[in-house]
Parts: sequence; structure tokens; C-alpha cells
Amino acid sequence: MPLIHFEMADSTERTQIGEGLVRFAVQAGRLETGHTEGKYFLTHADGCGEDGKRIKPGDAFCFDTETGDILCIEHCHERSDES
Repeated sequence: MPLIHFEMADSTERTQIGEGLVRFAVQAGRLETGHTEGKYFLTHADGCGEDGKRIKPGDAFCFDTETGDILCIEHCHERSDES
């Protein structure tokens, strides 16, 4: 399960995820909890793992569960084409 595609980021810092992704988020050091609006969040404040471009609210992005990288949609497509 290398790339997980998200249709829309919740904010520039984090996006809510379901329990199925918690293990991968923990392994990547990207799990955040303790917010009233949800239980589990994937952090992505550092932006795209290729160029540092910030993921903005409403942007599509990907989470590479093998590397822990967050990728903007353009780099997500490039990486998925490589594999």
C-alpha cells in the first residue's frame, strides 16, 4: 500500500484520517491527536516531500505509506508512474 491519495486537505497543518491509517502515520511520525474536531490527524505542515510546497486547504495530496512522505498531487502522480 505505497500511496494513499487524499482528495482534499483539511488545513495547511493536518488532515483528519481514519483508524486504518493510524499505524502508517505513527510509523512516519505524522500522527496527531487531541483535537476536538476529530480523533486522528495526519500532519503535513512541512509540505511536499519533493519541493516543500505547502499543502493548502482543499488541495489534493498523497501520503506515501512506505516512506512517510507527503506529496503534492503533481509529485504523487510522478512517483506512482515510477513504481
